[in-house]
Amino acid sequence: MMIDRALIIFTRNPELGKCKTRLAKSVGDEEALKIYKYLLQHTANVVKKVNAERFVFYSENIQENDIWEDAFFHKKLQHGNDLGERMQNAFEALFSKKFKKIIIVGSDLLDLDEKTIEKTYHKLEESDAVIGPAEDGGYYLLGMKSLNKKVFKNKDWGSKTVLKQTKKDFFGQSLYVLETLNDIDYLEDLKPYKKFNYLF
Repeated sequence: MMIDRALIIFTRNPELGKCKTRLAKSVGDEEALKIYKYLLQHTANVVKKVNAERFVFYSENIQENDIWEDAFFHKKLQHGNDLGERMQNAFEALFSKKFKKIIIVGSDLLDLDEKTIEKTYHKLEESDAVIGPAEDGGYYLLGMKSLNKKVFKNKDWGSKTVLKQTKKDFFGQSLYVLETLNDIDYLEDLKPYKKFNYLF
């Protein structure tokens, strides 16, 4: 039986000076890169446990022999002019492959676990879409059963309004809202985690 669940992981290529730039302003480029690599490994460990076809979409170029092992992940490249366009293209590509439930997650959440993702697939049985709000006003997860293009248009990506605007795009559809989680963009976002106590 074919798995009808796809899981998209959006990741930035971990390059010095090009990732976690807001965090880097407080801790420097090298420390920011180290933290981002830790977040990527956490994400890989979590999503490997999820029963779905997993697709990693890289921002710059596809890397071989990295933490996204070929045994667990299909590797793709993001295409589009902004985050919305890139996400829409990823969803479109997988809906065209006949997946019925598609979820996208980011790669900068220490609070993400496989239970949250499994719960999302379960909620998609009864809801048109599922969203996971982030504390900064964006979202860390989006799951859909059919493509809603409005979600990816006319957003000020990275701003506090993204979640609010996106919820409006599901007017007339059933949207399940998950618990709010903390994604890592700034130094203070690391305060709750003992592993990063050395930064404070």
